[in-house]
Amino acid sequence: MRRLAPLAALLVAACAATPQPAPAPVTPAAPQARERGDLIGLTAAELVQRFGQPAFQVREGVGLKLQFSGSGCVLDAYLYPQAGNTGVARVTHVDTRRPSGQDVPQAACLAALAAR
Repeated sequence: MRRLAPLAALLVAACAATPQPAPAPVTPAAPQARERGDLIGLTAAELVQRFGQPAFQVREGVGLKLQFSGSGCVLDAYLYPQAGNTGVARVTHVDTRRPSGQDVPQAACLAALAAR
């Protein structure tokens, strides 16, 4: 039994965790500013006045998606009624892309749509 005690102590010591240095603090990346243009808050009528009739329109529940197409640019505007509002749907989010699906800067897309 006396011979097993040192052996048991060695086994326990071998299983003990070795202290690890504390990881370096991770600095979160600064959030990227999203281009919003001045479309946020507009109504469907104001979008039509600005860009003409949408190429595509779909209603999902209380939401409305309007899609406007120009030369090399597609703008998707998502409209939802605001809480406490009279039920008028307003733009809450905008996506701009090329017809192929690649992102395009919103300012360039707005300029292309306004020029048509």
